[in-house]
Amino acid sequence: MKWHGRRALVTGASGFIGAHLVRRLTELGADVHGASRGAAGHRFDVSDAAAVERLFAAVRPEVVFHLAGEVNGARDVSVVPATLAANLAGTVNVLTAAAASGCRVVLAGSSEEPRPGNGYAPPPSPYAMAKAAASGYAELYHRLWGLPYTIVRPTMVYGPGQRDLGKLIPYVTLALLRGRRPRLTSGAKKADWVYVDDVVEAFALAGLSERAVGQAFDVGTGTTVTVREAVELLYRIAGETSGPPFGTVADRPLDTPQAADPGPASDALGWRATVSLEDGLRRTYKWYADQAGNL
Repeated sequence: MKWHGRRALVTGASGFIGAHLVRRLTELGADVHGASRGAAGHRFDVSDAAAVERLFAAVRPEVVFHLAGEVNGARDVSVVPATLAANLAGTVNVLTAAAASGCRVVLAGSSEEPRPGNGYAPPPSPYAMAKAAASGYAELYHRLWGLPYTIVRPTMVYGPGQRDLGKLIPYVTLALLRGRRPRLTSGAKKADWVYVDDVVEAFALAGLSERAVGQAFDVGTGTTVTVREAVELLYRIAGETSGPPFGTVADRPLDTPQAADPGPASDALGWRATVSLEDGLRRTYKWYADQAGNL
C-alpha cells in the first residue's frame, strides 16, 4: 500500500478500531494525525462544526477516516439524542469540512444499515438509523459536490484493546480471568465475527483505492457463528470446564443475523479476512490476560 508520506486524519483515534488504525497507518509510513474527545493529539468534539473546521485547517488531510461517534446499540429511546448528534450531525460536519478542503473521506458505517447482505432490512436501533442517514448524506455530498467517499461497514469486530468492557468478548473474557460467572442471553444470535487487524486493513485499502470511491463495502468473513458457539470457544481457550450460564438475561429485541458479503471488498480492494475466530479469540484472551490488572 502506498501510504508513505500521505497525510491522514483519524477521528475517534482513541477508540478501539481507531487506535488500531492509527498504528497500522503509521506502520505503512503515513503522516497520521489522530483526533478524539479525550486523547493525546488533536482534541475536538465532532458535533461542534466550528471545531471540525479548525481541525481540518490545522491538519490539511489528504484522507480522513471518520470513526468518531457514539457507539451504543441499545434499543432505548434515551440514546436517540446522542446517536443523532454524534453519528449523523457529526458526520455531516466532517463531510462539509472535507468537501470544503477537497480531501477524501472513509466513513465507518454499520452492518445494521439497509444493504444487500441483510435484504435491506430497516435499521433496528437508533445507532444504526443514524449511521444509515449519514451514509445517505455521504452519497448526497458525492453527487452534488463531488466529495470522494467510501463507506466501510464492519460486522462484529473483536480483538485486543477493546476497552468497552460491556461488549461481549471483553466482558466474558474478563469474567473468566476473574473467576466470575457472566450474565448471558440465550446465545442464539448469529454474528459475523471479524478480527480488528483485518478490519483496519480494509480501512487502509479503502483510503487509497480509486475503485472504492462512491462505494460501501461489507467487512466481515461472510460466515456467521452464534454467540453461544463463540462463548463456548472462549471457555475452552480459558480452560474453563463449567458451562456458560446462558439465558440469565433476556435476548435483545430485533437482533437479527448480520452476515457480510465480502465479495465486493475482495473485488475492489483485494481484501479478505485472514484471521480465524479461534486464532483471533486466542490472541484476544492473551491480551486481556496480560492486561487484566490494568482494566
